[in-house]
Amino acid sequence: MRLLLLDAIGIFSVLIAALFVFMLSGQFAIANLAIALSFLIIGVVITKYMYEEKKEKGVYEHERSWQNVLSNSLFPLISCGAYYLTGNPAWIAAYVGGFAGAMADKFGSELGVLSPNPISLGSFKPVRQGTSGAISLLGTYLSFVGGLIIGLIGYFFYNYDPLSILLIGFFAFIGGFADSIAGVFEEKGLGTKSTSNFICTLVAGILAFLFVIVKV
Repeated sequence: MRLLLLDAIGIFSVLIAALFVFMLSGQFAIANLAIALSFLIIGVVITKYMYEEKKEKGVYEHERSWQNVLSNSLFPLISCGAYYLTGNPAWIAAYVGGFAGAMADKFGSELGVLSPNPISLGSFKPVRQGTSGAISLLGTYLSFVGGLIIGLIGYFFYNYDPLSILLIGFFAFIGGFADSIAGVFEEKGLGTKSTSNFICTLVAGILAFLFVIVKV
C-alpha cells in the first residue's frame, strides 16, 4: 500500500499544502495543521475499511494524486490566505468548515457506499452503489458524523463550545449534500469528482464563515 494512498505527486502536494497552511495561519498554525492531518489520517482509515468488500463491488477508490489533494484542500488554503491578509478569525472557521465538509463527504462516500440500494438525487430511483449523485440513509447519517469529528477536534484546538461543534457538523452535512447534488451533474458529464469535492468544501466553509460573521 502506498503511503497515505497517494502517489508521489500526491504526497508532494500534501507537503506543499501543509507548508502553506503553516506559513499563513499565524497563531492557528498548529491547530490548522492538526485539522488537516486528522482529515488525512482518518480518511485513509475509512478508505481501507472493508477493503475487500469495496473491491468486490467495484467501488474501492485506488491511490490518489494531486487532483484529489487540491480539490479537498483548495478552499481551506484560500481561507488561510484570507486570514493572513485580513486577520479576520472568521476565515479560520471557514478553514475548519471546509475540512469538515471534506470529512463529511469522505464518510458519506467511503462508508455510505456500503449501503444497499442508494437513491439518485437526479431521478429519485435506486442506482448502483458508488454512483455519483446518489444518497442513502447510512451515508447521510455518517456524513453528519464525519463533520462532527472535525468539530470535536476543534473543541481541543480552538476551544469550541458544544453548539459550535454541532454547527460544524451541520454545515459539513450541508456541504456533503451539495457534493451529492454536484454529483448528479457529474454523472451527466458536467464536472468531475474534483469539482464536486471543491463545491462541498466551499459550501461548508462559507456557511461556517457566515455564522461567525453574524454571531459577531
